[in-house]
Amino acid sequence: MEMRGLMGGLYKISEWIMRLSVTNVLWILCSIPYILLIFPVLFAKTADEILSSFILSSIVAPFTLFPATAAMFAVARKWVMGEVDAPLLRTFFRNYKDSYVQSMVGGILYVIVFAVLIVDFQVYLKQLHSLQIFSYLFIAIMALLAVSLFNFFSMVVHYHMKTFQLLKNAVLITIGRPIRSVSTAVMCGIVVYISFSSAKLMFLVPFFTGSIVAVIAFWNFYGIYTKLQQQMEKAAQEEETDAADQALLEGEVVGASKEGQRSGTNK
Repeated sequence: MEMRGLMGGLYKISEWIMRLSVTNVLWILCSIPYILLIFPVLFAKTADEILSSFILSSIVAPFTLFPATAAMFAVARKWVMGEVDAPLLRTFFRNYKDSYVQSMVGGILYVIVFAVLIVDFQVYLKQLHSLQIFSYLFIAIMALLAVSLFNFFSMVVHYHMKTFQLLKNAVLITIGRPIRSVSTAVMCGIVVYISFSSAKLMFLVPFFTGSIVAVIAFWNFYGIYTKLQQQMEKAAQEEETDAADQALLEGEVVGASKEGQRSGTNK
C-alpha cells in the first residue's frame, strides 16, 4: 500500500537519499586508484608535488574514473527516464562492464586534449606576456570540453555508436546547444562548489556530489535528445505529407491527361 501525506513524502525522500548515496559510493569505490593518486594534492606544498599528482592520476583516470563515471551515468539515465526502481548494483556493474572499452578510449583522448590545453594555457599565461589575453580562451575551451565530456558519458550509456562517433557528436551537441551547455556547466559547478565550500559540507562528496552531477548532466542531455527526436519526427511527417501531396498531384495530372485523351478519341 502506497503511503501518502507526510510519511509518504519522507519515505520518498529517504529512498532518493539511498539511491544517490549508494550510486555515489559505488562510483567512489570503482575510482579508488584515481582518488588515491589525486588525494595528495590537498596536502601538497610545492607546485611540483601538485603537478606529479595530477600527472599520475591522469594516467590512471581513463582506466578507473571514466568507466566508473559511465556506469554512474547509466544509473542516472534510468532515473531520468522514469525507471526509478531499477536495481542499482546490477545496473551499475553491468554498464561498467559493457561501456568499459568505450569510456576508456574516450577517456584517453579527453585526457590528452586536456593536457595539451593546460600546457598551452600555462605557456600563454607565463611566457607569452604580449598574448596573455589568449590564455582565457583556453579556459573557455576547457569548460566547453568538460561539458562535452558529460555529454559523452550520456551518449555512451544511451546510444550504440562507435567511440569516435560518440566523441564527435558529444562535441557537436555541446556547441550546437549553447543554452543547455551553459545550464549544465552552471548547475554542476554550483553542486561541486557547495560540496567543497566548507568542511561541514564535505560529506556530500563521498555520498552525493557525483550522483547529483550525473543526474543533472543526463537530464540536460535527455532534454536535447528529446528535442532532436521531436524535430526528426516532425521532419519525417512533413516529408510523408509532401510525398502524399506529390503523389496526389501526379495522380490528378495523369487522370486529367487520360480524360483529355478520351475526349480527343471521342471527337
